[in-house]
Amino acid sequence: MIGRFLPVIIFVALGLLLAAGLRIADHKSEIPSPLIGKPLPPFELPVLGQPERVLTNEDLVGQPFLLNVWASWCPTCRIEHPFIADLAESGELRVIGFNYKDELNDAQAWLARFGDPYDITLQDYSGRYAIDLGVYAAPESFLVDADGTIIFKQIGAVTPEIIEQEILPRIRK
Repeated sequence: MIGRFLPVIIFVALGLLLAAGLRIADHKSEIPSPLIGKPLPPFELPVLGQPERVLTNEDLVGQPFLLNVWASWCPTCRIEHPFIADLAESGELRVIGFNYKDELNDAQAWLARFGDPYDITLQDYSGRYAIDLGVYAAPESFLVDADGTIIFKQIGAVTPEIIEQEILPRIRK
């Protein structure tokens, strides 16, 4: 008797798991970060396409910035890119690119095709610094104040609503 209904039971169970997963995915940007309120972890990373030019976190201190983690292989990064470009163009906030686990040629071609809104782009080919930041996947963005403290983390795409409701109010204080 149970054998007859087993496929239906499995189908319903899988449907419930899928629904629960989608609900969690809808709220993925709400995952708290243990780095909020802490200094940006120290780094030494090359500038994309300029391996001889290495920057540290100290080079970025002095004014607030958004550190935007992206990659050419990331479809969601393409979706958020126009919003990142608009934010950079507004001049209200420096936007620093953080190219994550990408091939140099792919990253450069992606920026050439879709535009380069970043003041500068750091390259983390190995993904080691991304581990220090607690990056799950691209895109993710970190709002860093003038002192180098992380004050907000966005997991997933930055949208106009997130810019207006979460990012800009934190730097306008």
